[in-house]
Amino acid sequence: MSLRKVASKSGLSHAYIRDLELGRNRTTNDIIKPSPDTLRKLSQAYQYPYTDLLMKAGYLEEASSWKTPGEIRLDNVWYVEFGTKSIKYFSQEGIVEENVESLVAFTSFIEALMDLHFVKVDMHLFVNLNKIKKYAPSEGKLYFDTLEDGPFITLAAMAQMKYHQTLLDYVARNTGMSMDADSDARQLSLKAKLLT
Repeated sequence: MSLRKVASKSGLSHAYIRDLELGRNRTTNDIIKPSPDTLRKLSQAYQYPYTDLLMKAGYLEEASSWKTPGEIRLDNVWYVEFGTKSIKYFSQEGIVEENVESLVAFTSFIEALMDLHFVKVDMHLFVNLNKIKKYAPSEGKLYFDTLEDGPFITLAAMAQMKYHQTLLDYVARNTGMSMDADSDARQLSLKAKLLT
């Protein structure tokens, strides 16, 4: 691609992209290190993995010994809560907490969650849409059983507005209730919506 085409796709100037290629600011001769936000824009423009660009720029180390604990199957997890140095997995079997030394594989882990239809509903909380059995919009609560006597989480107003129809669709699917014809199209576009 030409520099101008990449500039158009990424929203960066073609002069800045040229400086990145050279590794130096041509005006000041200083070394350039693109920010993670710049790398994300370039990743999207070039259709190149964002994690790889972060590694090449020195923001991440290449190693991935960290994985979900062996006893945890993510498809059985109701929701995942991220702390500063730990991750908690909530499921019918209870709560499992894992201390995380390095978040090198964190991006891949988030992608795995999204592939399994987890959605980020709070700064530190991802919910498995496939496990939601009841949604109480007036209270902003998501239940993991139909009787409302088990665990639940409360959604922030913004997350509730953003995912209202998606939540209704998943509850209908998870409980065997009929869904409207439009819901399949919404589910197909869910991953794209989550990435924005």
